[in-house]
Amino acid sequence: MKDGIKRSVLSVALTFALCSSAAVLAEDQKEAKWDVSKPLGDVKTVQIDTTESTWSNLDVHPNGKTIIFDMLGDIYTMPISGGDATPLVKGFDWNMQPVFSPDGKKIAFLSDRDGMSNLWVMNADGSDPVQITKETSNTIHTPTWSPDGQYLAVTRGVMSSRSIAAGEIWIYHHTGGSGTKVKSGSFGAFNQKNITDPKFSPNGKYLYYTQDITSGRVWQYNKNSTSELFNIIRHDLTTGEEERYIGGAGGAVIPTPSPDGKQMAYLKREDTKTVLYVKDLKTGNDTRLYTEMERDNQETFGTEGNYAYFDWTPDGEQIVFWTGGKIQSIDVESKKINDIPFRVNVEKQIQEAIRVPVEVAPDQFKVKQIRWATMSPTGDRIVYQALGKLYIRDAKSGKVKRLTKQNDHDEFYPSFSRDGKYITYTTWNDNKLGTVRVVRSKGGKGKVITTEPGHYVEPKFSPNGKKVVFNRFTGGYLLSPEWSMEPGIYVADVKGKNMERVVKSGSDAHFGDDNDRIFYTAYQAKSYGTKRKLMTVNLDGFDSREVFKGDKITEFKVSPNGEWVAFVYQFNAYVAPFAKKGKVLSIGPKASWAPVKQASAAAGSELHWSKDSMTLHWSNASTLYSRKLTDTFDFLEGAADSLPEPTSEGIDLSFDKKADKPTTTIALVGGTVVTMRDADNRQEVIENGVVVVEGNKILAVGTQSEVTIPKGAEVQDVTGHTLIPGLIDAHAHGSQGSRQIIPQQNWKNFSSIAFGVTTIHDPSNDNREIFAAAELQKAGKIIGPRIFSTGKILYAGYAPGYTAKINNIEDAEFHIKRTKENGAVSVKSYNHPRRDTRQQVLSAARDLDVNVVPEGGGKLYQNMTMIIDGHTTLEHSINVARGYDDLTQLWSQTSVAYNPTFVVAYGGLSGEKYWYDKTNVWENERLMRYAPRYIIEPLSIRRDTAPEDHYNHIEVAKYAKTLRDQGVRVLIGAHGQREGLAAHWEMWMMNQGGFTPWEAIRGATFDGAIALGMDKELGSIEPGKLADIAIVKGDVLNNMRQSEYVAYTMLNGRLYDTKTMKEVKTGDFEAEPLFFNRLSINAMPTATAQDMVKKAQQYHWTHH
Repeated sequence: MKDGIKRSVLSVALTFALCSSAAVLAEDQKEAKWDVSKPLGDVKTVQIDTTESTWSNLDVHPNGKTIIFDMLGDIYTMPISGGDATPLVKGFDWNMQPVFSPDGKKIAFLSDRDGMSNLWVMNADGSDPVQITKETSNTIHTPTWSPDGQYLAVTRGVMSSRSIAAGEIWIYHHTGGSGTKVKSGSFGAFNQKNITDPKFSPNGKYLYYTQDITSGRVWQYNKNSTSELFNIIRHDLTTGEEERYIGGAGGAVIPTPSPDGKQMAYLKREDTKTVLYVKDLKTGNDTRLYTEMERDNQETFGTEGNYAYFDWTPDGEQIVFWTGGKIQSIDVESKKINDIPFRVNVEKQIQEAIRVPVEVAPDQFKVKQIRWATMSPTGDRIVYQALGKLYIRDAKSGKVKRLTKQNDHDEFYPSFSRDGKYITYTTWNDNKLGTVRVVRSKGGKGKVITTEPGHYVEPKFSPNGKKVVFNRFTGGYLLSPEWSMEPGIYVADVKGKNMERVVKSGSDAHFGDDNDRIFYTAYQAKSYGTKRKLMTVNLDGFDSREVFKGDKITEFKVSPNGEWVAFVYQFNAYVAPFAKKGKVLSIGPKASWAPVKQASAAAGSELHWSKDSMTLHWSNASTLYSRKLTDTFDFLEGAADSLPEPTSEGIDLSFDKKADKPTTTIALVGGTVVTMRDADNRQEVIENGVVVVEGNKILAVGTQSEVTIPKGAEVQDVTGHTLIPGLIDAHAHGSQGSRQIIPQQNWKNFSSIAFGVTTIHDPSNDNREIFAAAELQKAGKIIGPRIFSTGKILYAGYAPGYTAKINNIEDAEFHIKRTKENGAVSVKSYNHPRRDTRQQVLSAARDLDVNVVPEGGGKLYQNMTMIIDGHTTLEHSINVARGYDDLTQLWSQTSVAYNPTFVVAYGGLSGEKYWYDKTNVWENERLMRYAPRYIIEPLSIRRDTAPEDHYNHIEVAKYAKTLRDQGVRVLIGAHGQREGLAAHWEMWMMNQGGFTPWEAIRGATFDGAIALGMDKELGSIEPGKLADIAIVKGDVLNNMRQSEYVAYTMLNGRLYDTKTMKEVKTGDFEAEPLFFNRLSINAMPTATAQDMVKKAQQYHWTHH
């Protein structure tokens, strides 16, 4: 110790709190700034030669002779009569929404050249660009000049707890500055309702803008565009008064006053049409000018504006606008339309897409989901869970054995007693439910200490070892709802004689130094489930107090002696003295009331302490980490003069496991085989075919005259059936567990298999749950499709535990590493507003060999940068009805795949709604075999109905067909909207858009395999590939709707009868009755329903 004086933790904390300031060392040097215009990956040049553009914003010069417009991130000028467009701004950076100053000498525009979409001003010839706004976390869009040319109004998109940037209206001086907020939403940091499309009145008295006037704070999908969604607001710039100015049925957006201020051009929706209107601002009379405008963005996010901006000619006689891929003008008086032809011939650079090969089914795999890895308080043993069971490992020798010998139930949530002699844990069996148990840490038979079955998690011993505190939750979704009436935090006697509820809600309960008090985590009021707090209460449920509150904190853990508190912030572990001051303290890495130190450098959760409170432990995936407090605080006795960096090395607990596969040989004989072999170049269909499968691989494929069936092989007659490769749901969602408990039988997985889905790629889920389920599936311990996932998304919105703060390439590497360590083959870059951030994720992913599937739809221009930057796929449909030749040419020269997720396609009623409307989903016997009635019926019996053209997925599918014809791979992504069945909806919707049945099946199999890097083993029926096959009754190639009639599904060489999930001829698996079939259940418990809504919102699973 430096001063040789030992001070108590409390005295140090109090002394630290009295200090007015602390010295903070500056970094030696600033890191080099990321340049979005200079991509680091493989770059190629592509040629665009087009007379069409996609969503071009335009502006007319004050002299009326020229126009400027944007296309694919470049800005062009041309005569107002049309012709060859001349680039003013061109590059890899994205530039858009140009607008002339009133004197015509300057152009304001948006550019992401500094990493974020910001406002810039340049000379009218494109020279001398000057940055006006310098936003680093909020986007800037939709600039407009004040009449005197001194100010610019913009939309400032603010990210809330959801990654939908809700607009505010700001005004900036044309030379820069901090700007002034004119209008913001009503819910502050939690607002999701958009305000955008600013425009000054010609006399400078008013500022017009559009505002989402629907109720509440949350943005909604599937809004009714025939109702009143947006109003044009008039804001008095002198008094600050505002009023709803133009609205009514169909809303009103894009206020564009005439040069003399007497008229207002704007857009509104009529039926499915977006209509250009002009309103006389004196009489209020409207004139319908043009009914064939492109569909506006009232039903989508509108973050980048509600339409491609248009303008009046200076004489007020014409309006020049973009629609249908073309630039046109309309005479306001005669309504005569004139085309303004243009041609753009330009070279652009793109980065090659990331596509990392994925090993789908190795014979042996690494078990990475070592859950609840816990060092004993005495440091001699480690307990952990893997593949559903608990293991105990000697800390010195590394010798491992099962903690118990039973196979009647699965085991979860182990925790040591303070003396290290005992372990408490929870159990689960689908039929017998769960218990809390105690067992000697040397191993043995667990003793039940709960007095009744239930759903139990997170048990922790009291300091004296006489009690265990735990959480009880409710079932009814994946787990049986039996014994679900009284959730909450409980305490039980270790003798098993008594258990009592302490509080009705909360999580992660544990003891500190007091046998009669517990700590637990809850949410702060009015934080909408985003900010946590640490509570304490006595065992009688009284004397409840708040202790700490934390922003972006996901876990608290008080030390055994009560003198320290550890917490997790942005996926890293921190520790601070626990100073008892009699008031609630805010805690975080930058808290100043006590010294706070970072313990981990390589991600961590599941915090726990040593017996003497001098060592903190945590884990990520299969690695257990430890750090002594003497390596963390220099004022402690025994601390070194120079403290080590945060801990980055730990104990690797992973192990190899043999993958499950059958030992049988089976021939599928007599069916029509749609092989998808070489499907980019031919359509191979084998009539009266034979597929021979040995183990889990396809041995031979051909006609019965060509293929010799091996002697002794099982034979399954599939005459009258069509054999297609197993479906690959490339954008699946859904729960694989409840509170980390993985059921032995998951009805969602059964339903998926029954509809022929053999592989899912889930681009948003809980790391521990989905990767644990994936390993159980590989090992043959649960029945389900092959499971791949990004795990938790790299989220841009405010949602602690999901938000991934990325300011540089090192941050990107940190988040990708922690995700990959859990088992991810890809990461989901989720709506990060900064382009440099998205590029940093891509760069780190290239180095770390993972694919990047970004959250796409809703922001067209951002989506186009994702294509240019080389993401693996674009997830979700672009938010406009269709793209045009410029975008098609660009996209087709990349290898970025497209997963439109037709079931939740943006911009109108989504595809899922269509199938509820047009079919009786609740009567689908194939679905209802495996899905609970009380989940399906409320969504499907009383359902919305609308004309065909109100369903947006059809137009989305038409443009997807255009893209696929030009070589862009189009995948299916059922989004978890309806288990298994929605994968067929996806194919049917492709068919509605012009895909033939064969082409739709190709998208669901071959294209998905290639896009996800799995094509060496999946995607076609040919020798050497994995034996994943859907066997469909009837002729799918002549009737796409026949695809759902899957009679058998072969998964990894095992053949299942879809009516019963009984294994046929390749093994002896027989499914037990699912809980909702063996019980009389009419609803989920309320708490479960609320939990599932919250979970679906957290992981963005539902778009209802």
